[in-house]
Amino acid sequence: MTIKLIAIDMDDTLLNSELAISERNFAAVSAAQAKGVVVAIATGRMFSSALPYAKQLAMQAPIITYNGALIRHPQTQATLFHQTIEDEAAAKVRQLFKERGWYLQAYVNDQLYVKERGWEAKSYEALAGITSIALGDDFFAQTQAPTKMLAMAEAKLLTEIEATVNEALGGRIFTATSKPTYLELTHPDVNKGRALALLGEHLGVARDEIMAIGDSNNDYAMLEYAGLGVAMGNASARVKGVAQFVTGDNDASGVAQAIERFVLA
Repeated sequence: MTIKLIAIDMDDTLLNSELAISERNFAAVSAAQAKGVVVAIATGRMFSSALPYAKQLAMQAPIITYNGALIRHPQTQATLFHQTIEDEAAAKVRQLFKERGWYLQAYVNDQLYVKERGWEAKSYEALAGITSIALGDDFFAQTQAPTKMLAMAEAKLLTEIEATVNEALGGRIFTATSKPTYLELTHPDVNKGRALALLGEHLGVARDEIMAIGDSNNDYAMLEYAGLGVAMGNASARVKGVAQFVTGDNDASGVAQAIERFVLA
């Protein structure tokens, strides 16, 4: 198998616990690119949050962001694909979260909107390296279609939230956990697997020439689609179950281990 495209998740995959790219990961990605292999980020993060890392690694490929809802080029800012949540479904989500008092944030035109900048918003800001915009109660009256929405809660409540959203929206929203306390909400046609297929087609790379590396449930479809799916050592059991190979964890430069084994060897 000759790998021509590598798609890499960011949080808990490419990035270590300090939210940094290790020297070994940096060297492996750089060596793969020097060999002519295309390396792309595939993340649940917003484009503006992923862009600095793509630039740090001198990536030339479009970035898969918002779990596949937006694919945009890091240099030209040209948009390859963008699928927002339908207006009616987004309004229903806002109403549901307002009634239940659950935390929700929304991403519109690559800006992050919240009701207020409480601890949830501030913790996310610290992770993503961005600043949210607080709207007060007007947050629930937004009319612009969001690219993604994100719920944050402790794991048990998050399970309840996901079940409630799926029951209320009847397939009009796709839900996936990216961290134990994060629930991502996108258009039902959006996931990293479909985005990776679009990117591969755009680049002229066949499915069996693609390697995908990830750790969370929002990476499942991407690993399932790729010719070679690689799960991190810290991945969920579900993700490990669909992968062809399990590498080291994100604090052991598992991304580099996989690239060294399947691309650079």
